[in-house]
Amino acid sequence: MRVSDFWRLMDDEFGSGYSRVLARDLVLAGAGGRTALEALGAGIEPRRIWLAVCDLQDVPANRRLGRDVAPRP
Repeated sequence: MRVSDFWRLMDDEFGSGYSRVLARDLVLAGAGGRTALEALGAGIEPRRIWLAVCDLQDVPANRRLGRDVAPRP
């Protein structure tokens, strides 16, 4: 997963404003006790960070891959 994919998933799930608040303030045990921003800065894989956010925020399994987007014709 790329960092851009991480931010797309965060924005899709939580909204562009609240996703930044979560990334800055939510401490993730699954990322070594860091916030998402700290973990990204430390080089932790974005997928691991995303899944840690999902676990803490109770994101259902069916939404962890992002929203479905219909293909363009």
